[in-house]
Amino acid sequence: MKIHEFYILRCIQIAQNGLGTTAPNPMVGAVIVHDNKIIGEGYTCPYGGAHAEVNAINSVLNKNLLLNATIYVTLEPCSHYGKTPPCADLIIKNKIKNVVVGLLDPHEKVAGQGIQKLKDAGCQVTVGVLEKECREHHKRFLTFQEKHRPYIILKWAETTDGFIAPDAHLRTEEKQPFWITNPYSRQLVHQWRAEEQAILVGTNTVLTDNPKLDVRSWTGKNPTRIVLDRSLKIDATYHVLDKSVKTIIFTEILEELKYESEIIYIQIDFTKNIASQICTALYEQNIQSVIIEGGLQTLQTFIAENLWDEARVFKGNSSFKHGVKAPEILGTLKETRNIEKDILNLYYND
Repeated sequence: MKIHEFYILRCIQIAQNGLGTTAPNPMVGAVIVHDNKIIGEGYTCPYGGAHAEVNAINSVLNKNLLLNATIYVTLEPCSHYGKTPPCADLIIKNKIKNVVVGLLDPHEKVAGQGIQKLKDAGCQVTVGVLEKECREHHKRFLTFQEKHRPYIILKWAETTDGFIAPDAHLRTEEKQPFWITNPYSRQLVHQWRAEEQAILVGTNTVLTDNPKLDVRSWTGKNPTRIVLDRSLKIDATYHVLDKSVKTIIFTEILEELKYESEIIYIQIDFTKNIASQICTALYEQNIQSVIIEGGLQTLQTFIAENLWDEARVFKGNSSFKHGVKAPEILGTLKETRNIEKDILNLYYND
C-alpha cells in the first residue's frame, strides 16, 4: 500500500467517530504526519464545533514540527466562514506545506476554492487519494450536495416466507410492534437510528404499532421523526406526537393545522410523486440522511420512484404463512451478515 493511501485510510477510520453527530457538516477525518510518524489526529465535532483539521492541529504538542509535516484529510479543507473559520486559512497560518486530500468538496462555497487557496499560499497539494473510498465514506454529504436530497436507507424485516406483518387478526388490541427479528437485530436498528438524522414511517405503522422511533436500546441522539399522515388520523395519544423529539408531519390539509413546538407540518400533494416531494422538503429542512422504516406502502413509494440508496433487509427465523408481503426491490447485494439466527442482507442501488 502506498504511504498516502495508508494515512487517508486512517483519516477515514477516525472520521467514523463523528457518525450521527456532524450533519449537516461532513464527518471529516484528518491526520498530521512528520517523519513518517503520526503526530496529530482529529475528526469533526458535532455541528457547530471544530472541524477535523482544527482538532488535528490542536492535538500536535510541538507545533514547530508542523513546518515539515503533511496533513491528510478525507475532504477538501473549507475556504469560507460558517460556524467556524476556514480550515484552509488555519493550515496556511501554521505553515503546513504539504496537504493530501481524498476528495474535492462539492459544496458551492468550497468546490475547489480551498485547494486553490492552499496552492496560492505555496502549499503542495495532492488530490484524489483513495477517492472511491472517500466518496463511500462521505456518501450522505455527497448525496445531499450533488442530488439535493437526503441519503435514503430502506429498512424492513421479513419472515422466512416473505411477510413483513401478520394478518390483522393475529395482532392484539394493544398497539405495539409485532417482532420478526431477535433482540440483537433490534438493537442494531437503534444503533442505525443514532447514526442518521431522521427516520420516516407511514400512517398505518403509527396507528398499528404506536412506535417511539427512538434509540432507547443504544447511546446517541434520537433522530428527527417523519410521519406521513395524509388526513391527520394520528392524534396526540400516539408517541410520535409527544413533542419529545422534533417531528415532521407530511399532510395534505394544512389549513386545519395548529402549529406546535417540536412539530412541523408540511403540505404535499399525495396524488403526485410523494417520495420526490418528501425529498425536496427534507432537503429544505437540511436533513442529510433518513431511514425509511415502513410500512409496505411507504417503502414501495420510494422504491417505485427509485429514490433510495441502501436497503437493509432482515430475514427472521419465523413464518406467518399469511400477511403483508415484503417489498420487491432491485439492487446489488453487497453483504450478508448473520445475527444469531437472523440474516441481514445489505443492498445498494447502483
